[in-house]
Amino acid sequence: MAESLSKPVQELIVNGGELPEKYIYKKGENAATDVCYPPIEVPVIDLSLLASQSAAGEEELGKLRSALGSCGCFQAINHGMTASFLDQVHEIGKQFFALPIDEKQKYSRAVGDLEGYGTDSVLSEHQTLDWTDRLYITVYPEDKIKLTFWPENPENFREILNEYTRNLGLINEFLLKSMAKSLNIEEDCFLKQYGEGAMMTARFNFYPPCPRPDLTLGVKPHADASTITFLLQDKEVEGLQILLDGQWFRVPIVPHAILINVGDQSEMMSNGMFKSPVHRVVTNSERERLTLAVFCLPDAKMEIGPVEELIDEKRPRLYKTMKDYVAIYFENYQLNKRPIDAVKI
Repeated sequence: MAESLSKPVQELIVNGGELPEKYIYKKGENAATDVCYPPIEVPVIDLSLLASQSAAGEEELGKLRSALGSCGCFQAINHGMTASFLDQVHEIGKQFFALPIDEKQKYSRAVGDLEGYGTDSVLSEHQTLDWTDRLYITVYPEDKIKLTFWPENPENFREILNEYTRNLGLINEFLLKSMAKSLNIEEDCFLKQYGEGAMMTARFNFYPPCPRPDLTLGVKPHADASTITFLLQDKEVEGLQILLDGQWFRVPIVPHAILINVGDQSEMMSNGMFKSPVHRVVTNSERERLTLAVFCLPDAKMEIGPVEELIDEKRPRLYKTMKDYVAIYFENYQLNKRPIDAVKI
């Protein structure tokens, strides 16, 4: 089946009525989200300490290794951005999704393209859709930016998003070095694979209230294709859950922290020392929720695979080396398969 576009979820709400069938998970798939899930204690890491050459810095490095080797994520504090600036980042997304539908549709994505405003790519008539509307834009490198998808309203949208993602670019490089140091390997090991032509994409996720949160999901279970993902959570409304040892846990909100997780390509480069977490988003019937995910992706022309220093007799190579993992990722993701399984040895 060729891809088709579905109606924005916000419009389904405006029209009221029943939950459309294409959003309903069949019994035994991924539903049962109406039960109460326990919270997970996501480690909190102080990035200013991580950067110091002190004993406290060494301790933070150990916490980083432990966090990424267990739940695959952490809450970053002291990241160099003020609370008021992060509120502005959140506000530009909120203002965009509050615009009239015809204003938002100026930025609609085309069939076959990820970028722009819209919903899930519908690739199969059996596909269960996510209860979310998205604005997906490339923010780096400059020659890949398509300004036609960058909203002109609110007026400060471009300026705020540029500043935010520029800061994340610096944190991304710092983290890739810190991750290598935490494994006692040369600090540029991961950066070398990351490459000069790396990409950064931003995705604003808007989850309208859902009439039947027990039957649908905001985002289906998946792990990320990235090396690193930065998530600016909604300040008040929870929804993110992480799968750990076969059990779903809800991720509590830490105001003005940035939730950082490693993606599949970090799991591959670290030869499985770091775990790319499977996560999903649940909905609720009362409140809208807005988040911003920023994905850092290696240069598609670079070969990504386990760093040689992390392969030995005790820990043999677990993953193939390959280029353009993202292409394999989307093929497998829409088929509800775990994409990283396709590159395991």
